[in-house]
Amino acid sequence: LDQLQILERSSEPESCLRYQMELLPRDTSHFQNLTGLYINSNNWKKIPAETDTLSYLERLTLSNNSPPEMGALQRLHSLHLANNSLTELPVPLCQLRSLTFPDMSNSRIGTIPSSIQHLEKLETQLLLFNLLESLPENVCLSKNLHMLWLGNNHLWTLPASFGDQVNLDWGYSYCSCIFEGNPLESSPPEVCSRGPELIRDYFLS
Repeated sequence: LDQLQILERSSEPESCLRYQMELLPRDTSHFQNLTGLYINSNNWKKIPAETDTLSYLERLTLSNNSPPEMGALQRLHSLHLANNSLTELPVPLCQLRSLTFPDMSNSRIGTIPSSIQHLEKLETQLLLFNLLESLPENVCLSKNLHMLWLGNNHLWTLPASFGDQVNLDWGYSYCSCIFEGNPLESSPPEVCSRGPELIRDYFLS
């Protein structure tokens, strides 16, 4: 087992007992070559401390849990925290310098810390179905960003820096940039209603 790279310990919905874990077994920290850890639909209150020793961990899925704390996983590039009760983007998340794919959808996130600027390798941000009303100006500093999903929040305005995102196709691919379901007013309503591409043109004009 020392060479184990993928570990799946998610709760099984079809299980009659539907056993939910609150703690990872201590021997999990012995799997030093682990690159993927999938522990969805359990009863975590924080990211298990055992993950801090997994220096090769690249993918961590904790969807359908309630973890308010983060670990220090410097190789982590994929983090799934959808369907949790998070009310803000965890500040320690912004210290994960290798992170390219955070999924924080369908929670109760109302604020994004300005320290998100440290995530310079971000390629994707999934923040649909949260409670965001505004975004920090530096939310779009990553020049690698090519997928931005912000639909179904409470956004009234967008940072002017959105116009600098050259890797977002702004409407040519629906999957790249989603703002639908927000009461945007920072650009004229007739612009907001015509989609991301027109919003970008407005900021660039």
